[in-house]
Amino acid sequence: MLLATQPKGVVMKSSLIILVATIAVVAMVSAASATSRPTAVPAAKQSCTFATLPRATPAGQQSLFGHIESLTRKGNRYVLRFDPAWLLSGVTASRAALEDTGSADVPNDTYARDETHKQLTFLVPATAHVTVLTHATCSTRTTVAKLARSTTPRRRFWIRVRSDTVRSIDEQYHP
Repeated sequence: MLLATQPKGVVMKSSLIILVATIAVVAMVSAASATSRPTAVPAAKQSCTFATLPRATPAGQQSLFGHIESLTRKGNRYVLRFDPAWLLSGVTASRAALEDTGSADVPNDTYARDETHKQLTFLVPATAHVTVLTHATCSTRTTVAKLARSTTPRRRFWIRVRSDTVRSIDEQYHP
């Protein structure tokens, strides 16, 4: 036997090197299989994204925050009645809340101020980009038709507008 003729230190060193090499190979194979393995995520969560709102607005467009009062079909498009408001944060939110309510307490550092409750009318193509909230802050894409059927009071939205036409509608999380 070859090992019996070698000094004891050399045999132990060789065994240690083989053991370390084996552990390294096992670790690499394990890591590779873990990254290639599909994770079990429910279907409802797979399409979930967290939208950063308001969306970036190209030149010539504007973003408005407020409530959808109505969204009704008229021909091949929709007519949106929108009640704009200010979504404020920081010191601006605290001072506005103090003026409006007598308390500067602003939960989640945002305060929505709707001064006039006057509605604006916009046209919405049936193909406009729409996202709504599901599972708290999870944004999910939907259609204008589905939004028109499901609009309930006090939900807050950002709309991106060019002239009189809405390009996108995105629901804003607000506790």
